[in-house]
Amino acid sequence: MVKAVLRGLAAALVVLSTTVSSPAHAAEPLPLSEAVAQLPHGTESRDGYTRESFRHWNAGDNPTDGCHTRAEVLIHEAVEAPTVAPNCRLEGGRWISYYDGVSVTSASGLDIDHMVPLAEAWDSGASAWTAQRREQYANDQGQEASLVAVTARSNRSKSDQDPAQWLPPAVDAHCRYTAEWVATKLRWNLAVDEGELAALHELTATCPSQTVEYETVP
Repeated sequence: MVKAVLRGLAAALVVLSTTVSSPAHAAEPLPLSEAVAQLPHGTESRDGYTRESFRHWNAGDNPTDGCHTRAEVLIHEAVEAPTVAPNCRLEGGRWISYYDGVSVTSASGLDIDHMVPLAEAWDSGASAWTAQRREQYANDQGQEASLVAVTARSNRSKSDQDPAQWLPPAVDAHCRYTAEWVATKLRWNLAVDEGELAALHELTATCPSQTVEYETVP
């Protein structure tokens, strides 16, 4: 009888554990068109923006590993893992920059791009955030789309432009890029302006099978 009760309690704990660990803000994958339709609309303003308003890079997801956010993203996205030397110096390794399809074999040849650039985030709603939330945004590893390792050339070509003004040089990357842009804006509840929205609608028409997956930040 006691064993049966214990087995029942163990089963209940497993169910409880599963329930508690389920993400409370996860969204089911959506067709790109439906995801775009959920974006909040607004006007943009860059008044008061400085890059220093978004503290980065911080100690990353694992403050004990000696690596900051940039290095953690590089380690995670490597297609051939680099060696992590003292002081988190990355040696060797290989990456594919999906913006332009270029293979890169030196971490120094890569930038970590904010999918929605910091200035664009400021324009779209982040100007009203606390400094802590802006730091969280600038170092967001909770969604792979938020930060991406790409060639320095492609990142600097993009600068702070939205999809109405810039798309990756690799045409076959456009659907993925559009979905990740939309996912990031939805994740952080950032608005889109008229020009940006029109461009997203045009891109949606060329990506009929593309889906968007994201998890909102409380």
